Amino acid sequence: MKTLDFIADISGVRADVYLTDNCELSRSRIKTLLDGGLCLINGKAAKSNKILKAGDKITLNIPEDKNLDAMPENLPLDIIYQDDDLAVINKPQGMTVHAGNGVSGGTLVNALLYHLDKLSGINGVIRPGIVHRIDKNTSGLLVVAKNDGAHVALSRQIQDKTCRRIYVALLEGNLKQDEGVVDTFIGRNPADRTKMAVVKSGRQAITEFKVLERFDGYTLCEFSLKTGRTHQIRVHAKFLGHPVVGDPEYGYKNCKFKLNGQLLHAKTLEFIHPTKGEKMSFSAPLPDYFENVLNILRNKKN
Repeated sequence: MKTLDFIADISGVRADVYLTDNCELSRSRIKTLLDGGLCLINGKAAKSNKILKAGDKITLNIPEDKNLDAMPENLPLDIIYQDDDLAVINKPQGMTVHAGNGVSGGTLVNALLYHLDKLSGINGVIRPGIVHRIDKNTSGLLVVAKNDGAHVALSRQIQDKTCRRIYVALLEGNLKQDEGVVDTFIGRNPADRTKMAVVKSGRQAITEFKVLERFDGYTLCEFSLKTGRTHQIRVHAKFLGHPVVGDPEYGYKNCKFKLNGQLLHAKTLEFIHPTKGEKMSFSAPLPDYFENVLNILRNKKN
């Protein structure tokens, strides 16, 4: 049995919704665990529709899976770093992190099962080792846990906002501010539940941004996540009136460049090693297709 502990930082949210937003288990699995009596809130068993109060202590007990359902696949994998506790991966654009929504193979998890000798089991048979995700068409860094102790420690750093994640994105148009903070509430788009949006009923989402370079009709920006909501940077870029170039869900329909997804890259990842206690910092260069677009814009500027 694995255990995850949380302290609720918001009131008025259902337990299953809160846990879905704060760990990598699916909402259906979380609901099954809660309704099966495997979640304690302030020491008492709670169902999935329990409404939380800020400060509530949540303990989620997760039965250990005997086998991993996902199959190993010999897929290319850019392993930036690995040791006995974790691995840092530079995920390419177009690769889904784990199975779901009709995707059963070709995922990062399938590649991890082939290339790594072990993965944490906290997230069950579908998401072994996955501590946090990045979107299919977002490239860049994410950390993978090789054992449950490392998984818990890394998850807590993300929950406590001590894990530093910096992204680089090319935005449509000219962003007026050189830097700033976007502080909104993000939740499901009531008009399209497959998308996220800035809505009053959502959860607080905070993103810091800084302009790196300006072009004719485009702005290269750095984004630092202070929270980890689904599609946070993409939604906040749209909220600023300058969506990410190539974003099929939140961007402009007519992109001037031939792209397979948004120009959004998880460039920097920093955290404290779960057993060594050392600060770890990693950086991944922009993909070639991203650099090619920037070179086109720089040539036009010159």
